[in-house]
Order: sequence, then C-alpha cells, then structure tokens
Amino acid sequence: MSNLEKPVYGGQAVVEGVMFGGKHHYVTAIRRKDHSVEYFHLPRKSKPSLTMLKKIPFIRGIIAIIEASANGSKHLNFSTERFDLDPKEDDTLKKQEVSKLTMYLGVAVIGVISFLFGKFAFTLIPVFLAELTKPIFPSDFAQVMVESTFKLILLLSYIYFVSLTPLIKRVFQYHGAEHKVINTYESGAELTVANVQAHSRLHYRCGSSFILFTVIVGMFIYLLVPTSPLWLRIVDRLLLIPVVLGIAFEILQFTNKLRDIPILKYLGIPGLWLQLLTTKEPNDEQVEVAILSFKELLRREEETSRIIKTEEIV
Repeated sequence: MSNLEKPVYGGQAVVEGVMFGGKHHYVTAIRRKDHSVEYFHLPRKSKPSLTMLKKIPFIRGIIAIIEASANGSKHLNFSTERFDLDPKEDDTLKKQEVSKLTMYLGVAVIGVISFLFGKFAFTLIPVFLAELTKPIFPSDFAQVMVESTFKLILLLSYIYFVSLTPLIKRVFQYHGAEHKVINTYESGAELTVANVQAHSRLHYRCGSSFILFTVIVGMFIYLLVPTSPLWLRIVDRLLLIPVVLGIAFEILQFTNKLRDIPILKYLGIPGLWLQLLTTKEPNDEQVEVAILSFKELLRREEETSRIIKTEEIV
C-alpha cells in the first residue's frame, strides 16, 4: 500500500504515554508506576453537521482544532490521573469510573477553553508590547513586524523554559516517539523498536508546525488592517483568530503534501525547526509504549472496518 493509499493517523503525547487517533477510534497507552502498560480508548463520534463542515477549506481547520483540543484533554486527563498511581489501587478506582465518565464533557470543555485562552494570550500580549514601541516604530508595517517578532520570541521562550522541567521533557520525548512511529508506519517499515528509533522525530503534519504557521500567517494578514487606534487593533486581532487558524491549517496540510517534492519540501522546514524544541529523542521504553498504542489503534480500526464491510454486504 502506497503512502497515498494509507489512512492518515495523528497523535499526541500525554504524560508517560502517547495517544493516537484514526477514523473510528482514539487510543492512549501509558506506562504505569509498575512499568506495566495501560490503555484508554474512546470511539470517534462524528456528527453529520461537523462532518460536513470538515469538508469546507479554511473552516475544517477550526473544527479540527476544537475537536483535537476537546479530545486531547480527555486523554491527557486519563494519563495524569493514572501514570503515577500504584496499580494495587485499581480496584478502588474502578468504583469511581462511572462518576469520572460524567466528568469527560467538562474536561473537554476545559480543554477547548484552555486552548482559546492560550491563543488569546499569545495574540494580545505581543500587541501591547509592540504598542510600547510605537514612538520608535510608528508605521503600520513596522508595528506588525515588531508585533510578530515579539510573538515569535514569546512562543520560543515559553516552549524552551517549559521544556526544562522534568515532566515536560518526558512529554516531549513521548512526542518524539509519536512522530517516529508515524514516520515508520508511513515508510512501510515494520513497527519494531529498532526500526522506529531509526526514523526522524520530526514530522511535517505536527501541531508544533501549525503553531509557527499561525505566527507567519498572522503577520501577513495583520498587514491588511490598521494598527491604530489600540482598541481597533485589539478587536481586529481577536476577530481574525479564526481566519489565521483556518489559513494556517490549510498551509500545514499543503506543506505535508509537498514534503517529497524537491525544492517545494523546504516550505515546511520552519515548522520542523520548531519541532527541535517540542520533541526530544525518546528512549526504547518510551518508543515501546508508542508502538503498543499505535498497534492497538490499528487493531481497533481494522476490526471496525471489517464490521462496516460486513454490514454493507448484508
């Protein structure tokens, strides 16, 4: 099966594990305190209205981001609750599962709100910082350049300093493991620890690349609107967030399609550079967890596909 025929899978690093998502399922595998591996599974539910919206260019990116934020928060919540608990406590915890399930909607909403809050912060803080430089850089063009520079510095500084903490460093290692598994799968190689470790920890379709593209796309879009007065500048930035996200998502998809074409593949290089910060080289145990997560997803996806085909025949 060629890369064009293969299903597209995505993933996300969580605490001590990796989540992978397919057409029908999401699966997370984490390493527990006793070094055993535990799985968490959620079916991928699609509403007809959202399915239709996800086919519309520029709109589909916003829907995908909201879905990813909501779903990712559920898997992250699972990993943070389970990874450092003694498995001997599982019997007690199972009694609480029903009540926890009722919390998942709340967790999803919190995930989306957290994403939006972060986006607002990284959008507006550079605006206020750039406004302080207006006596030196008064023109609209200069202000947009200064604002974009502050945004990039803020982004890189934030990622760098959080990556210094032991917990986030390990999450970034699992992020690297996730990319290595996807790269290995897309290359057609067998999913073994040795094969996966031989592949790159960088991937064109990564969300880290998307974040950088939002900075670049925003810079060009902001050149089309005035930077004065300040209140209008703030309103413009907030109203343009969906536009920036939608265009950045399309560029991310476009650069992924061009990654095997000479010269054009370099369009995605800036995003790969950012991944040098957001991913770290994983150890063999972390790669093993990522492989187990992906294989469990493939198993569930194939099982569901067989059921669907059988129902179609009947």
